[in-house]
Amino acid sequence: MTAGSFLRLAGPRRYRFCELIGMQGGAGIDPGLLAVPSAHFASQILHEGDIMASRDVVIVDSIRTGLAKSFRGSFNLTRSDDMLAHCMDSLLDRNPKVEPESVEDVVVGAANHEGEQGGNVARLAVVLSRLPITTAGQTINRFCSSGLQSIAIAAHQIASGQTEVAMAGGVDSISMGARQQNSKSQKNPILEEQKPEIFMAMGNTAEVVARRYQVTREKQDEYALQSQQRYAKAQQEGWVAEEIAPMTVKMKKVDKETGEESIHEVTVDRDECNRPDTTLEGLAKLPPAFEENGTVTAGNASQLSDGASMTLLMSAERAEKLGLEPLGIFRGFTVAGCEPDEMGIGPVFAIPRLLERAGLSIDDIDLWELNEAFASQCLYSRDALHIDPEKYNVNGGSIAIGHPFGMTGSRLTGLVLRELARRKQRYGVVTMCIGGGQGAAGLFERA
Repeated sequence: MTAGSFLRLAGPRRYRFCELIGMQGGAGIDPGLLAVPSAHFASQILHEGDIMASRDVVIVDSIRTGLAKSFRGSFNLTRSDDMLAHCMDSLLDRNPKVEPESVEDVVVGAANHEGEQGGNVARLAVVLSRLPITTAGQTINRFCSSGLQSIAIAAHQIASGQTEVAMAGGVDSISMGARQQNSKSQKNPILEEQKPEIFMAMGNTAEVVARRYQVTREKQDEYALQSQQRYAKAQQEGWVAEEIAPMTVKMKKVDKETGEESIHEVTVDRDECNRPDTTLEGLAKLPPAFEENGTVTAGNASQLSDGASMTLLMSAERAEKLGLEPLGIFRGFTVAGCEPDEMGIGPVFAIPRLLERAGLSIDDIDLWELNEAFASQCLYSRDALHIDPEKYNVNGGSIAIGHPFGMTGSRLTGLVLRELARRKQRYGVVTMCIGGGQGAAGLFERA
């Protein structure tokens, strides 16, 4: 604690601080003594709720919809706010000790804020859900890290002492674009002239990474096969089902021969995008998706899919009072920027910053969940950081099941904490690249 922060302590808190270090009222205190407190004193400060506002934040539960193929999958008529409300209600159903009235805020991340996802979709979903009108809602956007960013925002609110219980997560419906006409984004002319790569399509940036860092087509296809195989095993073992809240919706089907459209009621109780019968031979036959002579294909890139995920957070004290057994503890979050044309390697810059500030090393982390936007960036980021492949995306990822941009960070948080519990391990990192040239990383500890 610095002298400045000491002086900002008011009334009883200032006197309690002085009591801890054997002073009365702080009169004549040497500011230098406050700059580097002893380990014993620091330990007391960390556990004195009336001195430091920062406190442990726990993840009680995390839930998601199944992921459906965009445009022709089961969610092709389902609104984003309805998917969010379903996840919020499912968290309440699974955690009956948590009163709806206790949820003070809902933070939702989405990468597209147009059409049905326009306005404050978080607040709209709150009103659609069983949460009371007194629960607030905010919608944020950091593209592919939006779900993780929303968890960090909620966690920081709770750590500050100003919120006790919150929900956070994200959503994206790519199918929405086929149902409505969205406005065309107007690009800044200065950026178009001076930094046009900030507007590059994500697939083209994946090609840049593959060329610049010599990630071959063969390596990308091998990684994609591994993702499919690992996910298939996790699904077969029943681990994926723990994450999913089944949702019954209406979907549109189109007869391939006649073009006739029909509406059907379906229940989405699993991910619809994975291909467990994938082979290297099949992957090798796929044409490049973004550049004529490229190496990035539909098989070694994340699929287009629709879905939502929400995570329940609260202070450790509230969880203990309610008799809950949390999945894990939020331990930190950071971001970093990089060149937009190689946005896929953003985690290479965010992860070292996260670990340095947490006092940890690469080897201290038991499990890594790096979003599989593209195999090229997954491979480069893993190898550049010297991460053990056996700790990395152990249950497959977005190459197998898809990546609804706003929700993936929340999905990965629930996944890594459940896998840590199964393995009885301690630390997990959730990380991803971000369009425009950024990386994000969050640190979690098994409770």
